Amino acid sequence: MDFPVLYKDASLIVCVKPAGVDSETGMPALVKAQTGTREALCVHRLDRDVGGVMVYALDRRTAAELGRELAAGGFEKEYLAVVHGTMEKDAAELRDLLFHDRAKNKSFVVQRPRAGVKEAVLDYRVLQANGECSLLAVRLHTGRSHQIRVQLAFRRHPLLGDAKYGSPRRDCGIALFSRLLGFHHPRTGEALRFSSPPPNGFPWSMFETIYYGGKQCDILK
Repeated sequence: MDFPVLYKDASLIVCVKPAGVDSETGMPALVKAQTGTREALCVHRLDRDVGGVMVYALDRRTAAELGRELAAGGFEKEYLAVVHGTMEKDAAELRDLLFHDRAKNKSFVVQRPRAGVKEAVLDYRVLQANGECSLLAVRLHTGRSHQIRVQLAFRRHPLLGDAKYGSPRRDCGIALFSRLLGFHHPRTGEALRFSSPPPNGFPWSMFETIYYGGKQCDILK
Protein backbone atom coordinates (compact mmCIF):
# COMPACT_ATOMS: atom_id res chain seq x y z
CA MET A 1 0.00 0.00 0.00
CA ASP A 2 1.67 3.20 -1.19
CA PHE A 3 1.12 6.49 0.65
CA PRO A 4 2.02 10.13 -0.10
CA VAL A 5 5.35 11.37 1.30
CA LEU A 6 5.29 15.13 1.99
CA TYR A 7 8.86 15.48 3.30
CA LYS A 8 11.84 13.28 4.08
CA ASP A 9 15.41 13.81 5.26
CA ALA A 10 17.92 11.79 7.27
CA SER A 11 16.07 12.43 10.55
CA LEU A 12 12.35 12.21 9.85
CA ILE A 13 9.61 11.58 7.34
CA VAL A 14 6.24 13.32 7.02
CA CYS A 15 3.58 11.28 5.26
CA VAL A 16 -0.16 10.80 4.87
CA LYS A 17 -1.36 7.73 6.79
CA PRO A 18 -4.20 5.86 5.08
CA ALA A 19 -7.28 5.15 7.18
CA GLY A 20 -7.33 1.55 8.38
CA VAL A 21 -3.60 1.35 9.14
CA ASP A 22 -2.37 1.21 12.74
CA SER A 23 -0.14 4.18 13.64
CA GLU A 24 2.27 2.29 15.90
CA THR A 25 2.92 -0.93 13.99
CA GLY A 26 1.32 -0.96 10.55
CA MET A 27 2.43 2.48 9.41
CA PRO A 28 6.10 2.11 10.48
CA ALA A 29 6.19 -1.16 8.53
CA LEU A 30 4.78 0.60 5.47
CA VAL A 31 7.29 3.46 5.83
CA LYS A 32 10.21 1.04 5.95
CA ALA A 33 8.91 -0.99 3.03
CA GLN A 34 8.22 2.03 0.79
CA THR A 35 11.26 4.16 1.62
CA GLY A 36 13.89 1.61 2.65
CA THR A 37 14.58 3.26 6.00
CA ARG A 38 15.95 1.06 8.79
CA GLU A 39 13.69 2.58 11.47
CA ALA A 40 10.40 4.46 11.57
CA LEU A 41 9.55 5.44 15.12
CA CYS A 42 6.06 6.57 16.13
CA VAL A 43 6.00 10.01 17.78
CA HIS A 44 2.25 10.65 17.89
CA ARG A 45 -0.81 8.61 17.03
CA LEU A 46 -3.96 8.64 14.95
CA ASP A 47 -6.77 6.15 15.52
CA ARG A 48 -6.56 3.19 13.14
CA ASP A 49 -9.65 4.32 11.20
CA VAL A 50 -8.45 7.93 10.88
CA GLY A 51 -6.07 9.04 8.14
CA GLY A 52 -3.94 12.10 7.59
CA VAL A 53 -0.62 13.84 8.06
CA MET A 54 1.87 12.26 10.48
CA VAL A 55 5.58 12.53 11.25
CA TYR A 56 7.82 9.56 11.99
CA ALA A 57 11.35 9.75 13.37
CA LEU A 58 14.04 7.79 11.57
CA ASP A 59 16.32 7.48 14.62
CA ARG A 60 15.89 7.36 18.37
CA ARG A 61 17.43 10.76 19.08
CA THR A 62 14.97 12.46 16.71
CA ALA A 63 12.10 10.49 18.27
CA ALA A 64 13.06 11.71 21.74
CA GLU A 65 13.37 15.33 20.63
CA LEU A 66 10.06 15.32 18.78
CA GLY A 67 8.47 13.60 21.77
CA ARG A 68 9.64 16.40 24.04
CA GLU A 69 8.20 19.05 21.72
CA LEU A 70 4.92 17.16 21.53
CA ALA A 71 4.72 16.83 25.33
CA ALA A 72 5.39 20.57 25.70
CA GLY A 73 2.48 21.40 23.41
CA GLY A 74 4.70 22.51 20.54
CA PHE A 75 2.95 20.56 17.78
CA GLU A 76 0.33 22.35 15.67
CA LYS A 77 -2.50 19.98 14.74
CA GLU A 78 -5.59 20.69 12.68
CA TYR A 79 -8.20 18.17 11.61
CA LEU A 80 -11.18 18.14 9.28
CA ALA A 81 -14.32 16.58 10.70
CA VAL A 82 -17.81 16.02 9.29
CA VAL A 83 -20.39 15.95 12.07
CA HIS A 84 -24.11 15.36 12.24
CA GLY A 85 -26.27 18.46 12.46
CA THR A 86 -25.58 22.19 12.58
CA MET A 87 -23.30 23.58 15.26
CA GLU A 88 -24.81 26.08 17.67
CA LYS A 89 -21.85 28.44 17.17
CA ASP A 90 -19.71 29.05 14.09
CA ALA A 91 -16.58 28.82 16.24
CA ALA A 92 -15.92 27.90 19.87
CA GLU A 93 -13.48 26.39 22.33
CA LEU A 94 -14.50 23.08 23.92
CA ARG A 95 -13.02 22.21 27.31
CA ASP A 96 -13.91 18.98 29.12
CA LEU A 97 -12.63 16.41 31.58
CA LEU A 98 -12.13 13.04 29.90
CA PHE A 99 -11.73 9.55 31.27
CA HIS A 100 -10.49 6.81 28.95
CA ASP A 101 -11.75 3.31 29.75
CA ARG A 102 -9.00 1.06 28.44
CA ALA A 103 -11.11 -2.10 28.74
CA LYS A 104 -13.78 -0.62 26.46
CA ASN A 105 -11.32 1.52 24.47
CA LYS A 106 -13.74 4.41 24.83
CA SER A 107 -13.51 7.88 26.37
CA PHE A 108 -16.17 9.62 28.43
CA VAL A 109 -16.79 13.21 29.50
CA VAL A 110 -16.93 13.34 33.32
CA GLN A 111 -17.78 16.13 35.72
CA ARG A 112 -15.14 15.79 38.45
CA PRO A 113 -11.39 15.18 38.57
CA ARG A 114 -10.31 11.73 39.74
CA ALA A 115 -7.60 9.22 38.97
CA GLY A 116 -7.19 8.83 35.23
CA VAL A 117 -9.18 11.95 34.33
CA LYS A 118 -7.45 14.51 32.10
CA GLU A 119 -8.44 17.90 30.76
CA ALA A 120 -9.14 18.06 27.03
CA VAL A 121 -9.17 21.31 25.05
CA LEU A 122 -9.87 21.98 21.39
CA ASP A 123 -11.35 24.71 19.29
CA TYR A 124 -13.33 24.42 16.08
CA ARG A 125 -14.64 26.60 13.31
CA VAL A 126 -17.40 25.73 10.87
CA LEU A 127 -16.19 25.73 7.28
CA GLN A 128 -19.44 24.69 5.61
CA ALA A 129 -22.84 23.30 6.53
CA ASN A 130 -25.58 21.77 4.40
CA GLY A 131 -28.40 21.43 6.94
CA GLU A 132 -27.79 17.74 7.55
CA CYS A 133 -24.07 17.85 8.33
CA SER A 134 -21.29 20.34 9.05
CA LEU A 135 -17.66 20.42 7.99
CA LEU A 136 -15.39 21.61 10.80
CA ALA A 137 -11.75 22.57 11.11
CA VAL A 138 -10.64 21.40 14.56
CA ARG A 139 -7.48 22.50 16.37
CA LEU A 140 -6.21 20.28 19.17
CA HIS A 141 -4.59 21.86 22.22
CA THR A 142 -4.31 18.56 24.11
CA GLY A 143 -3.89 15.03 22.79
CA ARG A 144 -6.35 12.74 24.56
CA SER A 145 -7.63 9.38 23.37
CA HIS A 146 -10.55 9.86 20.96
CA GLN A 147 -10.66 13.51 22.03
CA ILE A 148 -12.32 15.08 18.99
CA ARG A 149 -14.73 12.19 18.64
CA VAL A 150 -15.97 12.23 22.24
CA GLN A 151 -16.06 16.00 22.76
CA LEU A 152 -18.22 16.55 19.68
CA ALA A 153 -20.42 13.52 20.36
CA PHE A 154 -21.02 14.77 23.92
CA ARG A 155 -22.59 17.86 22.34
CA ARG A 156 -24.81 15.68 20.13
CA HIS A 157 -22.71 16.17 17.03
CA PRO A 158 -21.01 12.78 16.50
CA LEU A 159 -18.74 12.32 13.52
CA LEU A 160 -20.29 10.60 10.54
CA GLY A 161 -19.45 6.91 10.53
CA ASP A 162 -18.35 6.88 14.18
CA ALA A 163 -20.63 4.18 15.56
CA LYS A 164 -18.68 3.98 18.83
CA TYR A 165 -19.76 7.53 19.67
CA GLY A 166 -23.31 7.51 18.37
CA SER A 167 -23.35 8.02 14.60
CA PRO A 168 -26.19 6.16 12.88
CA ARG A 169 -24.34 6.21 9.55
CA ARG A 170 -22.76 2.96 8.39
CA ASP A 171 -21.93 3.99 4.82
CA CYS A 172 -18.55 5.60 5.52
CA GLY A 173 -15.58 5.40 7.82
CA ILE A 174 -15.00 7.85 10.66
CA ALA A 175 -15.19 11.31 9.08
CA LEU A 176 -12.01 12.67 10.61
CA PHE A 177 -8.78 13.58 8.82
CA SER A 178 -5.50 15.03 10.09
CA ARG A 179 -5.07 17.78 7.51
CA LEU A 180 -2.27 19.89 9.02
CA LEU A 181 0.77 19.24 11.19
CA GLY A 182 3.38 21.75 12.32
CA PHE A 183 6.50 21.32 14.47
CA HIS A 184 10.14 22.41 14.70
CA HIS A 185 12.83 20.35 13.05
CA PRO A 186 14.85 18.83 15.91
CA ARG A 187 18.15 19.35 14.08
CA THR A 188 17.80 22.80 12.49
CA GLY A 189 15.08 24.38 14.63
CA GLU A 190 13.24 25.34 11.44
CA ALA A 191 9.46 25.66 11.77
CA LEU A 192 7.90 23.06 9.48
CA ARG A 193 4.24 22.92 8.45
CA PHE A 194 2.60 20.32 6.22
CA SER A 195 -0.96 19.86 4.98
CA SER A 196 -2.97 17.50 2.82
CA PRO A 197 -6.55 17.50 1.51
CA PRO A 198 -8.77 14.61 2.61
CA PRO A 199 -9.43 11.63 0.32
CA ASN A 200 -11.81 11.95 -2.59
CA GLY A 201 -15.26 10.51 -2.06
CA PHE A 202 -17.97 10.49 0.59
CA PRO A 203 -18.37 12.17 3.07
CA TRP A 204 -15.84 14.81 1.95
CA SER A 205 -17.51 15.02 -1.46
CA MET A 206 -20.60 16.58 0.17
CA PHE A 207 -18.58 19.77 0.46
CA GLU A 208 -17.52 20.57 -3.08
CA THR A 209 -15.43 23.62 -2.24
CA ILE A 210 -12.87 21.39 -0.52
CA TYR A 211 -11.54 20.78 -4.02
CA TYR A 212 -10.77 23.11 -6.88
CA GLY A 213 -9.02 21.50 -9.81
CA GLY A 214 -8.05 18.61 -7.56
CA LYS A 215 -6.35 20.87 -5.02
CA GLN A 216 -7.28 22.43 -1.72
CA CYS A 217 -9.55 25.42 -1.80
CA ASP A 218 -8.52 28.61 0.03
CA ILE A 219 -11.17 27.94 2.67
CA LEU A 220 -8.95 25.19 4.08
CA LYS A 221 -5.68 27.12 4.11
